[in-house]
Amino acid sequence: MIRSVRRIAGVLALVVLSFRAVGSFLSWVEKQEDGPQSVWVDEDEYEDA
Repeated sequence: MIRSVRRIAGVLALVVLSFRAVGSFLSWVEKQEDGPQSVWVDEDEYEDA
């Protein structure tokens, strides 16, 4: 009985931590999209002009 309760608690803790990790990663991705859109300069763009 105690072993199953500990396993359930461990699984729930793992699920909560994984959701927090995914949420923080997605918020980091949103912050990255707000920055400069093109860091690398496209040299072909300037050669055509």
